[in-house]
Amino acid sequence: MTDSVARPKFVADHMLGSLARWLRMMGYDTIYDKSLDDPDIIKLARAESRFVITRDKELAKEPGAILLESEDLDLQLKAVAEKHGLKHSDEFIRCSACNGELLDLPKDQAKGVVPEGAFLGNEKFWKCSRCGKVYWKGTHWNGITARLKSLNLA
Repeated sequence: MTDSVARPKFVADHMLGSLARWLRMMGYDTIYDKSLDDPDIIKLARAESRFVITRDKELAKEPGAILLESEDLDLQLKAVAEKHGLKHSDEFIRCSACNGELLDLPKDQAKGVVPEGAFLGNEKFWKCSRCGKVYWKGTHWNGITARLKSLNLA
């Protein structure tokens, strides 16, 4: 899965880890690192043309930043999606753990790496280019897509 189309990129503050994972699953490059302080987040956003997503009113003063007042994940997803016109795309899904790009993994290379049931029940697998985590569309995927559809994001 490669990112060949210009798509918004984000950096999320330390309070938005769940949101960052969901944005990655939707296909958006989203940096989340608890160790980054506000000046680091601003520097990164400016250097890499990223939008800041924050719950911090001071950090939200950064041009292009979006302040999320709700703690509710669904409301956060909807707010960011509405502001930036986001929709889920299977083509661009990123590693939910580290934000790396997912690359096709031939099925034979997934044998012994994924549970036997996942191996037998799926033809398509992906491997993170950064951390090596392997993904497939298991039963959890139905829940993810159902949630995104309920929010009109898929």
